[in-house]
Amino acid sequence: IPADAAAELELALQARRDAVGVEATLVMLSRAFEQVVAVHADRTPGDGGEQARRAGRGRNLTGIAGQQGLEAVTAGRFHVRNLASDPQAPGHVNLLIEASRAFGTGQHETTAGCLAMLDRMRRVGMRARNIADIGTGTGLLAFAALHLWPRAHAIASDIDPVAVEISADNARANGVALGSGAGQLALVTAAGADHAAIIGRAPYDLLIANILAGPLIELAPALCALVEEGGTILLAGLLDSQADAVLAAYRAQGMRLAERSDRGDWPTLRLRKRPRIGWKRPQRLRAGARGEAPGFGSL
Repeated sequence: IPADAAAELELALQARRDAVGVEATLVMLSRAFEQVVAVHADRTPGDGGEQARRAGRGRNLTGIAGQQGLEAVTAGRFHVRNLASDPQAPGHVNLLIEASRAFGTGQHETTAGCLAMLDRMRRVGMRARNIADIGTGTGLLAFAALHLWPRAHAIASDIDPVAVEISADNARANGVALGSGAGQLALVTAAGADHAAIIGRAPYDLLIANILAGPLIELAPALCALVEEGGTILLAGLLDSQADAVLAAYRAQGMRLAERSDRGDWPTLRLRKRPRIGWKRPQRLRAGARGEAPGFGSL
């Protein structure tokens, strides 16, 4: 490993020890891996150099771990494999999400927590007709939601165009139809909710956001404005120590906490939008607010 990459790895590990945050740690790990790929490409003679650079596209340290064999994850009815060679689980919904540069392979407690929460929502009879997954990463949570409510319309977004591209590949690998009709998934590149397709398909009765606490708080007005009265927002990507601040931001927009589930230090929050009583002037985003929170992606 070159010295620069080794230094990035050390910074990432130190950040994790110091609890700087998931985002900073993952960014530094990704930088380190990109340097390793670049060095390997430069050392490969002839056309092999270009092949190595192409192979590095769409992969990071998570991808290396996947090639070494990440354990499959079971959450509710869902069984998520990261390798095609892994055996399927009888009696479960089997999904294949190969490790890649996009986050959301099911390994992290936030993604597994969302899968389990979605499963419980369906088991108690909740219905969804119009679904949005903001910061989709690999597309996994959108796939799970469409399995639970196969006649719903669904849209998934990510700020990273590579993640959107990977989500499309994963959709095809898992038999999820892409498109704008019922039972199909639309994919867009967007920072938060700042996209005409996301706004145009509102209001949603189910909105999922598995990102980070900072963007969740920034996006609270925009996300809540997209949800119909009585609709559900599923939030994850925050630490236990950040839950009160996130909840306060959403309660200020008329949401109430309906259910909370914790996996280690990572809570999953299910919120319901309170119905209005009597007439009230519709709330709109203030002038200049675009529902945008740059610099985040799904966990």
